[in-house]
Amino acid sequence: MGSDMTPHSLRGSARETSAAHRFRRGAQPRVATASSDMRLTLPAQADSIPVIRHVLGAYAEALALPPDVIEDMRLAVTEACTNVVRHAYDGDPAGPIDVVVKPDGEHIDVIVSDRGRGMGPSPDVDGPGLGLPLIAALADSIELEDAPIRGNRLRMSFASRPRLGLA
Repeated sequence: MGSDMTPHSLRGSARETSAAHRFRRGAQPRVATASSDMRLTLPAQADSIPVIRHVLGAYAEALALPPDVIEDMRLAVTEACTNVVRHAYDGDPAGPIDVVVKPDGEHIDVIVSDRGRGMGPSPDVDGPGLGLPLIAALADSIELEDAPIRGNRLRMSFASRPRLGLA
């Protein structure tokens, strides 16, 4: 019988990566930059939102973004996608939610767009909601514009490093 000992088992568990080894030794973790954007298009239905949230979180973790930045991104994108589901297509689930993530060394842009009716008064609420102010509080910057053909495009930008706050 052969031994179960491999070079991997001598260094640590199979889940430990070289990044974990560097971090344990006190080196600063580096934020990875992707060579391409990530794009996800799903139907504008409530059950698409957890899928988008999960994929975005996994992609951000693969980029080694700080946990606080990942959570802010996930919450902001969840809110943006919820707005698309509730308001963009007037209940028509055939329309898509498009999510594009564009990482850059200093920041990461997340663009949520739809091909729905565009911005305007919503018949299901009395006044402006809290969605856009919440997104603005979570992101470093936001831009809301009409999509080229129809609908809206919300660009949210997040710093790749955690914000320094007052304690």
